[in-house]
Amino acid sequence: MTTTGPAPRRRMRADARRNYDRLLAEAAAAFAEHGVEASLEDVARRAGVANGTLYSHFPTRQALLEALMRDRMEALAGTARDLLDHPDAHEALITWARAGIAHAAMYRGLATSLMRSIEDETSELHAACQAVLTAGERLLERAQAAGAVRSDATASDFYTLINALAWAGEQTTPAQGERLLAFAIEGLRPSARP
Repeated sequence: MTTTGPAPRRRMRADARRNYDRLLAEAAAAFAEHGVEASLEDVARRAGVANGTLYSHFPTRQALLEALMRDRMEALAGTARDLLDHPDAHEALITWARAGIAHAAMYRGLATSLMRSIEDETSELHAACQAVLTAGERLLERAQAAGAVRSDATASDFYTLINALAWAGEQTTPAQGERLLAFAIEGLRPSARP
């Protein structure tokens, strides 16, 4: 992962840490209200700092998203690892798919940003997205080994499907989003062969 701004775990002066934390809090509020394409200048204004302060901490929108989503993406990868112990491999995969959809639907436009980041190795979000994809791959392989999921499905297919369903959820009702998930899960089942 390319780190262009100060890592949040690195020591900062107290005033820099307050600015960093305020910027993250205001970005979360702005993204919740307006989606991930919210004005970064508005984020800085709401945090009470100059644009230069925002860009010194987060040189790009992707760097801000990475800092905002880091813990949540680590938690999503951890959920996948925890579900490896679930007795039903298919149910574990569905449970994780729902968690992934909820994660990607957190902010309007996030699913699109995550899809771009998995393909762009220079994106600040790439490593976190790759960790989530890798964690999901283990669940997918386990479901395939159990015969619950078609063998030609890849982790990339599944990651794309989760993000597509999150994007679709932005455009539809929760009930339709749930139906779309059911259709997708059914489409992943191995077809009956004579």
